[in-house]
Amino acid sequence: MDRPIEQWQIAKPVARSRKGVVAAQNVRAAEVGVEVLRAGGNAVDAAVAAGFALGVVEPWMSGLGGGGYMLVYLAAEGRVHVVDFSIVAPRALDPSAFPLAGGGRDDDLFGWPAVEGERNVAGPLSIATPGTVDGFGLALERFGTMPWRAVLEPAIALARRGHPVDWWTTLKVAGEAGMLARDEAARGVYLPGGLPPVAAETGTDYLDLGALPDTLEHLATAGRRDFYEGGLAERLAAELSAAGSVLSREDLAGYRARVVAPLSVERGDARIHLLPGLSAGPTFADALARLPAIAKGAPGPDAYASYAEALAAATARRLEEMGHSGDTAGQGSTTHISAIDGAGNMVACTNTLLSLFGSKVLLPGTGVLMNNGVMWFDPRPGRPNSIAPGVRPLSNMCPVVATREGAPWFALGASGGRRILPAVFQLVSFLVDCGLSLEEAVHLPRLNADGSPTIEADRRLPLETIDAVAERLPVAAVEALVSPNKFANPLVVLRDGGGCLGAAPVRMPGAAALGA
Repeated sequence: MDRPIEQWQIAKPVARSRKGVVAAQNVRAAEVGVEVLRAGGNAVDAAVAAGFALGVVEPWMSGLGGGGYMLVYLAAEGRVHVVDFSIVAPRALDPSAFPLAGGGRDDDLFGWPAVEGERNVAGPLSIATPGTVDGFGLALERFGTMPWRAVLEPAIALARRGHPVDWWTTLKVAGEAGMLARDEAARGVYLPGGLPPVAAETGTDYLDLGALPDTLEHLATAGRRDFYEGGLAERLAAELSAAGSVLSREDLAGYRARVVAPLSVERGDARIHLLPGLSAGPTFADALARLPAIAKGAPGPDAYASYAEALAAATARRLEEMGHSGDTAGQGSTTHISAIDGAGNMVACTNTLLSLFGSKVLLPGTGVLMNNGVMWFDPRPGRPNSIAPGVRPLSNMCPVVATREGAPWFALGASGGRRILPAVFQLVSFLVDCGLSLEEAVHLPRLNADGSPTIEADRRLPLETIDAVAERLPVAAVEALVSPNKFANPLVVLRDGGGCLGAAPVRMPGAAALGA
């Protein structure tokens, strides 16, 4: 008999506080955000501080060299804003530099047709212009309340101490050790003695993060635009050029994060606010329009079959039509933060290096680990999302903010590449359609419908549910493992009366939701 590999039942408590909650993929970053709330900061201050901290304590997922999106609900306005700090291809990027290998697919997140030398997946040519620093700074400037230095100081302190080594660090580094070893600076930080670090049995060991603490300190003094136009930009451009990247000083200087309006749709008594453009937001809206009414209470076989059909159809359309040159307006190593404060301000922020450790290129003079954003593009020419210079790729990110009768309700998002959308979509339905509590919703088994030929159904689902999906689409029952995680990692905060709730992904060991 095929028994589960992981012989346990896992649950995580829901955090509760009237002063606010921060949910992050690493408990140390959640602690940083909570301390900001306790110091009088709002949800945006907390999310930005936690975001910078995540670049230190979860460096394989995000950092200064990444990009992403943030949804901000401001209670005083009753409005949602989108901060778009997605990555942009270098203007000198040459599509002909990424010839197809003539067979097979890459082994990374999206299974694109293989490119010669995997140069779109790792190494200097995979690097795109990062947006995180400008995006966090713009969000703080427009919607925060605390000074720039104040939100950076916790990350600076963490970086000076170094990255803590635990078993999860060992697992993540070991999985990418072969690629990290190709880059001298990355090898020096993450493979001390040439091997993955191993947690000490007594006390805690820390990895020296090289120049990163000084870079964060410099940013705290010089401001966010120094990363793009000042002395730091000059050093970054020089190091990128020396590494063989085509990302230039001009690319950095021309980068601007932007605030745009959300895509908003109605469902029941909720208004769901999504990312517009080249993200998973339009695909979420498409899938929601295809979803029939779902009965209140725990979702049954018909509900899951409907989720599978709606997601499969919307995702198929997405992969065929969406991209920088497609007709439809507007995949990984990603992290997410959800935050809510006592006034009802909410944030859903997704940030990424794309693959684990991004490009695996660490710039030694600044300590910045760079993204591999070029892998977001389809390497096949003539497609809506094909590799092209100076454009933004199609992203899988899907942060969501929901309001009800104009009042804050919940904010959520997830990491997990193309698995993000199915996870977020089902959680929204569990809360909005089914009327489940936050604790019930985050512990329910889900399915994954991400464009692959076969739907993956959590084997904990009842057999009749899996059979109902199988009547409509090919399906395979798979185990929800700690690693590899097949069902994404959602983080949720929610307003319940005058209180704030939060929940972290059950099968992500270090993730936590903490109350202020």
